[in-house]
Amino acid sequence: MAGKTKEMVESWSFLDTAESNFRPLVVIELSKGTKEETIEWFTKRIVDKKANGGAQLLIKPLVTENGVENIYLVGASHLRLLLGAEAVGLVKECSDNSMRTFTYSSRKTFKHYADDNHDFLTMAECQYIIKHELENLRAKDEKMIPGYPQAKLYPGKSIVRRLLTSGILVQIFPLHDREELKKLSHSWYGRVKIGYQPLDDIRCYFGETIALYFGFLEYFTFALIPMAVIGIPYYVFAWEDYDKYVMFATFNLLWSTVILEVWKRMCAILTYRWGTLLMKRQFEEPRPGFHGVLGINPVTGREEPMYSSIKRQLRIYLVSLPFVCLCLYFSLYVMMIYFDLEQWALDYHKENESNFSSLMLYVPSIIYAVVIEIMNLIYRYAAEFLTSWENHRLESSYQNHLILKVLVFNFLNCFASLFYIAFVMFDMKLLRQSLATLLITSQILNQFAESLLPYWLQKRYDRRMRKRMCPTKTDMDLSLADQVNMEKEMGTYLGTFDDYLELFLQFGYVSLFSCVYPLAAVFAVLNNITEIYSDALKMCRVYKRPFAEPTANIGVWQLAFETMSVISVVTNCILIGMSPEVDALFPDSKMDLVLTVALVEHLLLAIKFIMAFVIPDKPRDIQMKLAKLEFESLEALKQQQMKLAAESLKE
Repeated sequence: MAGKTKEMVESWSFLDTAESNFRPLVVIELSKGTKEETIEWFTKRIVDKKANGGAQLLIKPLVTENGVENIYLVGASHLRLLLGAEAVGLVKECSDNSMRTFTYSSRKTFKHYADDNHDFLTMAECQYIIKHELENLRAKDEKMIPGYPQAKLYPGKSIVRRLLTSGILVQIFPLHDREELKKLSHSWYGRVKIGYQPLDDIRCYFGETIALYFGFLEYFTFALIPMAVIGIPYYVFAWEDYDKYVMFATFNLLWSTVILEVWKRMCAILTYRWGTLLMKRQFEEPRPGFHGVLGINPVTGREEPMYSSIKRQLRIYLVSLPFVCLCLYFSLYVMMIYFDLEQWALDYHKENESNFSSLMLYVPSIIYAVVIEIMNLIYRYAAEFLTSWENHRLESSYQNHLILKVLVFNFLNCFASLFYIAFVMFDMKLLRQSLATLLITSQILNQFAESLLPYWLQKRYDRRMRKRMCPTKTDMDLSLADQVNMEKEMGTYLGTFDDYLELFLQFGYVSLFSCVYPLAAVFAVLNNITEIYSDALKMCRVYKRPFAEPTANIGVWQLAFETMSVISVVTNCILIGMSPEVDALFPDSKMDLVLTVALVEHLLLAIKFIMAFVIPDKPRDIQMKLAKLEFESLEALKQQQMKLAAESLKE
């Protein structure tokens, strides 16, 4: 360990911040009118050596027709990136085909490594390293940001985060690689084809988090095909025959369990190949919006804001929880208004018996579906505000509380009416009509918001930018300036939250009640096929390039989908018990029927959990590789300890 540390320190000390072959990777935009002393201090900290508390990166201002603006391009030397790869714990493939954490000292044992091969690290990995180094620029003895006395600093405070919260730093974003983006766009969505997405290329360009979302979207779409194939003949031949949905519901139960367990294995295969399955979880820093009184962190020993967990719990239970309950009550109130409209439409149809009155039967469901989407959107903003106000220290804690709030409301808002129709009104015909209308209307609205609108905005933006630029200028710097100016005005991708939420609700429509409306899976497959192309278009053309974020799985969403599958077991068992076919088996005692349904439900849940236990989360070969790596790490640590002990005895 001592030898490795010494070698790394020597590598840092010889690292030069000047490099003739400057490759811009990240853009920093400062606010207009930023003071010169602030710019000078910030850029000096970026290029300073690591030993002096700097990031030891390369930076140069962007030169435009108007001269130097407050936009800076950040890059790094090849050596700096390699050392950064070791610092963030990147995992790369070795010459023996095993995956290992990259170290600079053992760089030559890694596949495709060469001193002159600057493509050993992907551009996304390079940008991730730069982001990591910028975010880890920390104040030393500064009490404030030079030029801005109100922007206080303290030892250990992240400089970039303080600049962002003070409004001095507008944004930091990674640059697109136009040639690589063109190739990726062509293979991804440039032509309509039946086949797999280029997930490895997506991962190399956008990082593991986004690639894993598209991998899950693709997998979920293929997993829906068996349900769709069975649903079409079921819809055609058993439209009004509710006795026959017992088999479909039973298949639904097995399907919802198996696909989630198989996905875990698929996810492990992908993330092992990408190296993120082996990455060590880094110590989480306080999130940018976290505030409090300065104190000493007992874990790190650094001075940072401290906030009482009791105050946070009081905010959660005395403000956030009552607000969420109030929103849930309002959602149920709107649902009852919807049922009043349904009754009015039914009475109107009975009185008139016309084509127009038949169409009016669908109007309440359509209105209710639109209202649901609007309520979900408004609640999302309220949930974000409340979760931010709760003042969570860590980003992971913030995300977990936000996801919990949004999932609870969206679940009740989207599915409460269906549960009411099924288990209170016992109206299967209305359940089928409502499910079809809610599913199709929500998909049309989402496709408009995610496909047509972004496409129109992109076309309008391109036309506007082409008018600004002069096509006769060929200078490379100006071409780069045009690219930066175009990208800095593009929208910011806010993450995969909304994308997973849409799939979660779709999974609910398919797994909870699809035996009543078998075409639910068919519409879900058609929607997801267009979703793949529209989301790909957004990533490549509408939004700024997001920073890569390593991840080993889909996180809390796996638990959300599994919870939904458990609820679907209960729902489908009750639907089976309500069928006339099953009801006829217990003509004398309804209690026997209830007990039988409860017993079957418990048995199916037991089978579900047994299947989850029996199907390994990781394939056998990956388990063996991980065990081998752990054994080698322990052996290396043992050898190192023995070596240190031998050296101490000599002394």
